[in-house]
Amino acid sequence: MAKGQRLHKEHQDAVSVFGKSVGKRAGFRCEWCAGSEGLRLWEYRPDQEPSPENLALLCDACRALSSSKSGDPRELRVVRNALWSDVPAVAEGAAIVLARCREPWAREAIEESFIDEELKIRLITGQG
Repeated sequence: MAKGQRLHKEHQDAVSVFGKSVGKRAGFRCEWCAGSEGLRLWEYRPDQEPSPENLALLCDACRALSSSKSGDPRELRVVRNALWSDVPAVAEGAAIVLARCREPWAREAIEESFIDEELKIRLITGQG
């Protein structure tokens, strides 16, 4: 096995260690929309060491939103509630997705949230 493949497998193994604890934390529901279909772990910052704070349990639809360059504002409204989570992967990840839609309600929700102030400023000013 090549070094890159081995490192990737080790990283994935480290992520999977947290599967049960993140699932319990989430009540086995999507941490962005509360859906229950196609749930899998999602890494907020895949370049960092896996930890429960860096992982969210997301459904397939929210995982798709996480990698989309924009989103349908109607679909994104359900993600707004995730901004109030005390888990960075949940709240900050949702804020990044919401900031892409550029709707006034999304900006207001980000401004009112408890996410990291530096990230909040970058997202609101369009630098995030």
